[in-house]
Amino acid sequence: MQSPHPDAPMPAIRVERTSDYDYDLPPHLIAQYPVTPRDSSRLMVVDRAAGTISHRVFSDLASLIPPGDVLAVNTSRVVRARLLGHRDSGAPAEVFLLRHLGDDRFEAMVHPGGKLRPGRHVHIAEGLDVEILEITDRRTRIVRLRSVLPVADAIERFGHVPLPPYIARGDVDTDAERYQTVYAAESGSVAAPTAGLHFTPGLLSSLAARGVQRAEVVLHVGAGTFKPVEHEDPAEHLMHEEVYSISDTAASTLERCRRAGNAVWGVGTTTVRALESAFKPDGSITRGLGETRIFIRPPQRIHAVDKLITNFHLPRSTLLMLVSAFAGHELTMRAYQEAIDAEYRFYSFGDAMVVV
Repeated sequence: MQSPHPDAPMPAIRVERTSDYDYDLPPHLIAQYPVTPRDSSRLMVVDRAAGTISHRVFSDLASLIPPGDVLAVNTSRVVRARLLGHRDSGAPAEVFLLRHLGDDRFEAMVHPGGKLRPGRHVHIAEGLDVEILEITDRRTRIVRLRSVLPVADAIERFGHVPLPPYIARGDVDTDAERYQTVYAAESGSVAAPTAGLHFTPGLLSSLAARGVQRAEVVLHVGAGTFKPVEHEDPAEHLMHEEVYSISDTAASTLERCRRAGNAVWGVGTTTVRALESAFKPDGSITRGLGETRIFIRPPQRIHAVDKLITNFHLPRSTLLMLVSAFAGHELTMRAYQEAIDAEYRFYSFGDAMVVV
């Protein structure tokens, strides 16, 4: 059965309460390591028009996406944003870089927060110290990296992969590759655009040979992506800002696809947020750099993509609300319960879902 046209009305269920996005997940379903190969992860196929759920393998995408359609991906690269060191007293400390402010200055989260006031230092390694400059209104820090190496090189050498807090282990050598998409290019994210982690060079080549084009956009994922919605009214949630960019090549590819009557497959909620932020009522896409705080949730509709490839997200999260805006709340929550019953692997290193 064909999926609905992007302009066709969807049955909208107005979901007012954050608790409507809650679910119970057995801890053993939180994936601690990725599967090998990447595209051997499971793939749940959710059909909005039919209201059905079926089960495939991620590599099956090579036969699910028709020629002429476009795969829109986020090519942001994860930075080794966790800097582990010690204070002058010798006590341990952590600096988590959130965003580059230019030159050697960054906005960062620090631990322990009460001890790291302006003027204090964290010693990361020989030749790399972090100076605390000021405290922001949101209690993060503005810091300066003092390094004998170029700052980017120092972060790459001494930083740790910023695995999400639900991965209950330290980073290992393989995470530097596996917590990164195979098409990652521009550094800037502190969390991976995880829907893209399932793609392999072979799968991408198969899709290209089939006539599926790729549009590459960038949205640098911030730490706020893990922040739960704490208010019962989602409208009270303060969304984190994220920087994105859309090239003329990517925008033109997407616009031609739509004019030809083909579909755009958004890979991940980050790609959707970038494209929806840049989407204009006439169907065109704004080129260039932007900053977005867009919060997509029911009963809003998503216009910039026609199909969605995504992972399974945390309860009460803005990401789960975005998926619900695309697939409908009832179908989304039913799919999540079926994933739990079928023992899918959840979150960043877990299995995937495609909503068609």
